[in-house]
Amino acid sequence: MNYPIHAALRGSGKNVVVLLHGFGGIGGVWEDVVGHLDGAFTTIAYDLPGHGLSLDYPKAGSAKVAATAVLADLAARGIGRAHFVGHSMGGAVATLAALFDPERVASLTLLAPGGYGPEINGPLLRRYAAASCAEEIRACLVKMSSPDSTVPEAAVRDLAEMRSRPGQTEKLIAFAAAMTADDKQGVIPRESLATLTMPVMVVWGTDDAVLPYSHADALPAGFLIHHVLEVGHMLPEETPALVADIVSRMTRRRQRRQPAPAACDN
Repeated sequence: MNYPIHAALRGSGKNVVVLLHGFGGIGGVWEDVVGHLDGAFTTIAYDLPGHGLSLDYPKAGSAKVAATAVLADLAARGIGRAHFVGHSMGGAVATLAALFDPERVASLTLLAPGGYGPEINGPLLRRYAAASCAEEIRACLVKMSSPDSTVPEAAVRDLAEMRSRPGQTEKLIAFAAAMTADDKQGVIPRESLATLTMPVMVVWGTDDAVLPYSHADALPAGFLIHHVLEVGHMLPEETPALVADIVSRMTRRRQRRQPAPAACDN
């Protein structure tokens, strides 16, 4: 039996851009980014399994399940290649999708991606998971953003509405407990990342209070790194114009070549 994952499609451009939100979010967090893309692409913003209108997706909770669900949905839609954009947990989902089905992933734009280092602000994420009213959600988003950023009230409203659905907050609390056990997160091995040949851009705010930007250190050769000064963890909301510009540029980059294997001495 096939289970649907919720997706919001916008635009009619030839290039397809897949947008994957972070933990505790919904596809609507990309609204400003999509607006800046101005219809130049076909964008697909997913509610990841266990979130929003994908709340009841079976066995939700892991990035692996989410990656498999997104890839299956794209295949069902007949979309052979797409440019993936992932924020936080969505960055881990995008990376795993690229590892599972590299021919379907034309490029990766990863915004403070999960799974790139063990450190994680477990207490803040667990607090965010349990936040159910607008005031609590806003307070958590303030902590996740840079001091100079203003939390969009539309995001607070949409997230509060999401968490009003029966079972949503309880599910997020369970996800956060598993994801931040011992205040560490699972890590995607660097040797696995090194096998990716599509263009990869990693974008990180230097004021990130959830995942340290040092996770962008020592990435494989060919990965592009963009540190954004005085921006926090919530890149899609804090700097949507920059994110849209990076996504547009990434859709024009060509696949990287794998290094030739070293010759064996006889």
